[in-house]
Amino acid sequence: MKRAVFLADDHPLLRKGLRELVNAQPDLQVVGEAGRGDEVLARDLSHVEVLLLDLSLPGASGLDVLRALRKYAPKLLIVVLTMYSEEQYAAQVLSEGAAAFVSKSAPPDDLLMILRHVLRHGRYVPDSLMQSSLPDKPLHTQLSAREHQVFTLLYQGKTVSDIAAELAVAPSTVSNHLAKIKEKLHARSIGEIVAYAHRAGLVG
Repeated sequence: MKRAVFLADDHPLLRKGLRELVNAQPDLQVVGEAGRGDEVLARDLSHVEVLLLDLSLPGASGLDVLRALRKYAPKLLIVVLTMYSEEQYAAQVLSEGAAAFVSKSAPPDDLLMILRHVLRHGRYVPDSLMQSSLPDKPLHTQLSAREHQVFTLLYQGKTVSDIAAELAVAPSTVSNHLAKIKEKLHARSIGEIVAYAHRAGLVG
């Protein structure tokens, strides 16, 4: 069964190229597309598994769409596709809940690899966001039992609201744990926490 992909980009020619690329794959299929951010938010995406989302959309920006869908469609995998460099936006969109970040200058095979990785694992963090080395004693060993539980759920792709519901605690409690986790892992965002988990070999 083919996995359902939705395209959101304001350039018809680029959408056409993406549609042809995705539909040529035996395991992927484009099931819808939009050229405006507000149009994406107005569509029924319940049947969509992955949204390929441009950051520069009229009507509502890609970041606005990303933030809204993280609330209303938390299970939807969102892969941000943009002309902006990875250094500018990757950490930000990952911390906002994107499953992956892909530059429009990336080779088509890279995009397909990332789509499949996200469908299997829920998130893809580029090597450039990984720190170069771990200390002799991994930083995550400093986490308390509850912090480690929250940390694990974070790198599995859960949002603060998801974690609060799963642990039956207030979102503010999870946010307090998140602040301590960031401090202990020397991370500035959820994206960096996820990058740490990948680098530490905690994500299979």
